[in-house]
Amino acid sequence: MNTLDLNCDMGEGFGAWTLGDDLALLEHVTSANIACGFHAGDPQTMRRVAGAAVARGVRVGAHPGLPDLQGFGRRVMQVSPADAYAMTVYQVGALAAFVHAAGSRLNHVKPHGALYNMAARDRALADALAQAVHDVDPGLVFYGLAGSEMVAAAAARGLQVAEEVFADRAYDDDGSLAPRGTPGAMIEDEQAALAQVRRMLDGHVQARSGRLVALRADTLCLHGDQPGALAFARGLRQALAADGVQFEAPTRR
Repeated sequence: MNTLDLNCDMGEGFGAWTLGDDLALLEHVTSANIACGFHAGDPQTMRRVAGAAVARGVRVGAHPGLPDLQGFGRRVMQVSPADAYAMTVYQVGALAAFVHAAGSRLNHVKPHGALYNMAARDRALADALAQAVHDVDPGLVFYGLAGSEMVAAAAARGLQVAEEVFADRAYDDDGSLAPRGTPGAMIEDEQAALAQVRRMLDGHVQARSGRLVALRADTLCLHGDQPGALAFARGLRQALAADGVQFEAPTRR
């Protein structure tokens, strides 16, 4: 029987600006990745969403990104491994404090956006992120793109790893995510996304070229900022439950 974590990127509002229905989404996921103020989020949002997740028994993770509020952390920036290390320690530490204040412990770390995609290919950046997570708390779970340099770097550093897959993103032949903005990069049809998840639970994904790419699916990302995210999350979970899938988040050491 397949067991799968459903994770969601959330807490991505800022000030008076609200993005996504975080509280409703928490009813349908098993882990939450909360923005830490660099690409999105602010202290009050971090506090509110972390507290709500803890109250609902949802595992809470930090979602550190590049310092790019205007670009939502999705623009590539030239950062050194030392920069990536420092900004990750800073953000993870901040979110961990809010989780502690809510009466729980931070469970995992998942990089965001361009930082995630850069580290998926660049072993030096991946090593810096893994070292940062380890130095903050070696018991944390590292969420990284299935089969990527992040997964290898975190495992080499002795961290528990959750290999992440995506229902709403297309893949290329090397197992990387098709870049946003390119034709077919986003999967908006719920049935097509469900079919992709079912294939991934069987150990492979069909790339845009048609090639089958092997991967491991420990945790499935649901984007809280996507239009219709709540209905998408609800429908996907119901369909997978009907398939016999059990939902459980990886637990920190």
